[in-house]
Amino acid sequence: MTGSLLLRNARLLDPLSGEYTEGDLRCADGRVAEVGPGLAAADVPTLDVRGAVVLPGLIDAHVHVTASTADLGSLPSSSPSYVAAHAARTMSRMLDRGFTTVRDVAGADFGLADAQAEGLFRGPRLLFCGRALSQTGGHGDSRTRGTRVQDDHPCCAGLSRVADGEDAVRAAARDELRKGAHHLKVMASGGVASPTDRVDSTQYSAGELRAIVEEAEAANRYVAAHAYTARAVNRALELGVRSIEHGNLIDDRSVELFREHDAFLVPTLVTYWALKEEGREHGLPESSWRKVDDVLGAGLAALDRAARGGVRLVYGTDLLGGMHRHQNHEFRLRAEVQSPLEVLRSATSTAAELLNLAGEIGTLAVGAHADLLVVDGDPLADAGVLAEPKHFRHIVQGGEVVSG
Repeated sequence: MTGSLLLRNARLLDPLSGEYTEGDLRCADGRVAEVGPGLAAADVPTLDVRGAVVLPGLIDAHVHVTASTADLGSLPSSSPSYVAAHAARTMSRMLDRGFTTVRDVAGADFGLADAQAEGLFRGPRLLFCGRALSQTGGHGDSRTRGTRVQDDHPCCAGLSRVADGEDAVRAAARDELRKGAHHLKVMASGGVASPTDRVDSTQYSAGELRAIVEEAEAANRYVAAHAYTARAVNRALELGVRSIEHGNLIDDRSVELFREHDAFLVPTLVTYWALKEEGREHGLPESSWRKVDDVLGAGLAALDRAARGGVRLVYGTDLLGGMHRHQNHEFRLRAEVQSPLEVLRSATSTAAELLNLAGEIGTLAVGAHADLLVVDGDPLADAGVLAEPKHFRHIVQGGEVVSG
């Protein structure tokens, strides 16, 4: 997108400093070109946003845009074109919720990313990992006990691929990187939506995890790991994983390791809330629904422990199927233990750091992508302002008004 736009009389919010400045903001060629009082620009669309707050577009660092149902095991039997059509609609709605960049952590590929970048459908910028890597019987293995054959054929939709052994995981990692992955995703513990594992298991050997990390680092990429328990989280951090997804059952040692390794935690509280409330309506199998309680109650406690310990926290939602509509509710859940500014940073400046896009997104700085949110209300006083898209006056992507 290469839009030019002038926003006048704005209250400009810098998430990093947590401070407001009064002034104008000019976008040119899809970037923030100038910020200050009394800016002039001839023949440029102008919006007077007096009374509104302008902040960077939001970032969700844990999405599955191809998860058209909570029954993840059924995705490989869906037509890829059907799944892509669902993903396009899901991403369009994410944009309407103020999310101008999302990191997909299993399922999306270069085709969706290229289509969005070329404007074939509207949606947030998409950073993808391709297929997540899972051991046999791990969180990414959707086979039931009575199913023998595993089909990871690329023609089929799906979130994961199964690879066992150091040579096999290296080959799988290299293959996802070959296809343009911005990061690699590994299943380092059990999970809710998988049929044959336990939430409290660790997955992959140290040698296998180390091999995946080595391949990512060789390509100047990084590894994100699905992990719940302190045992799974801590070994992943010790082996060089950069971001932990979920982390509901971390301990004090986990907090130390996050800080020692300069790693990130991406909690996803809203997905457990949504799965408990309505997961079965959207295809979550009964056996998986019964596992939700194992991680639901611990999520807020883990977030509080991490926040007090100085862990770098990033906004993530992990919603599936028809539950995507709750994407902004994560702001309200986190505000139970964090200040609105801390939650905002997790969805802007800190998320940009994790994505290796600091200065490019999550900021109003000159030179950044002109992805902006114009909101009524004070998001520093009330996290509910960002939890309710009805407060969004305009959504700007690449200097063009795309909603409002």
